[in-house]
Amino acid sequence: MTVSSDQAPDRPVKMRSRRIRPYALTGGRTKSSQLLLVETLISVPRYDPSLAEALMPESRSLYERARERSSIAELSVGLDLPLGVVRVLIGDLATQGAVFVHPTAHAYNHDTNVLERILDGLKRLPV
Repeated sequence: MTVSSDQAPDRPVKMRSRRIRPYALTGGRTKSSQLLLVETLISVPRYDPSLAEALMPESRSLYERARERSSIAELSVGLDLPLGVVRVLIGDLATQGAVFVHPTAHAYNHDTNVLERILDGLKRLPV
């Protein structure tokens, strides 16, 4: 994957060899610090080139890709990384404040105010 000149230096983002096991990328961790569903959208609020340069290659690639709002599933497929690895690495980036995790419908699961607003909107629809 290469990044355009408006994103970062004109160097390709180098990925590690396929011989690196997924658990090595996450330090053996299998869970993220945040609830990240496959449909959870991720974006970069303020791109920081110096942060990108300091990240390990897989995290850097995720950070670069998330400059355009993407789901966890899209990031996993686009970078050919296991879903679990993407969740852990995105969780780390979110903890650093490097990426923004957009709320999913799951976040509003028990919010009666939101459910009432949805119900009111449905009642107003023409039949």
